[in-house]
Amino acid sequence: MRVSVITFPGSNCDHDAQEAFAYYGHKSRLIWHKDRDLQNPDLVVLPGGFSYGDYLRCGALARFSPIVEEVMAFAKKGGLILGICNGFQILTECGLLPGTLLRNIGLDFICQHQYIRVEDNNTAFTHQIPEGTVMDIPIAHKEGNYFCSDEILKELQDNHQIVFRYCDKQGNINAEYNPNGSRENIAGICNRTRNILGMMPHPERAATPYVTSNDGGKIFAALEEYFNLN
Repeated sequence: MRVSVITFPGSNCDHDAQEAFAYYGHKSRLIWHKDRDLQNPDLVVLPGGFSYGDYLRCGALARFSPIVEEVMAFAKKGGLILGICNGFQILTECGLLPGTLLRNIGLDFICQHQYIRVEDNNTAFTHQIPEGTVMDIPIAHKEGNYFCSDEILKELQDNHQIVFRYCDKQGNINAEYNPNGSRENIAGICNRTRNILGMMPHPERAATPYVTSNDGGKIFAALEEYFNLN
């Protein structure tokens, strides 16, 4: 699988993502935000960090980087895109995913291990993971509070676009285990055609045996198997 990881000014998880994919045997490369060539990838990754210092609002300036035009064209052709943390924020700014990410309900930056539950496995990113599976994947953000209108929320529910929700170790979902105030405990969503996933947790930080949890590796394994089957 060929993976292109986009680097914006302020990205700080681009190398983490590249190395995680390399660990699973994928050909990954870094693409500078001013470039206009995605280099024929199977998957594009918008990594975590603080693109353009999060000025104005998260992802608002990165949305206008030249490479994002190519990412949007890639999306329209059905190409797979994974947006992690700041990458999720950029995808909402682009309109590739609905809703927006607001400041955490406590207005604090949160950096901790977090349990999330798989709500839908009908995506390339989760197809090997049984629905209801609880995973321990770190979060690190100040603007991770997913918000959308009631109309959009109903569409997400009706179309099974909610892929991950925050939960406890047993998979219980309620406000107590919602770290940032996201609607419906939403931690990740996909688009209607299911080729674009945005998630606040960092699977690349939990992808190898050398860290506390390697639950994020399940997402990388699912992607690998998806391309093997297709």
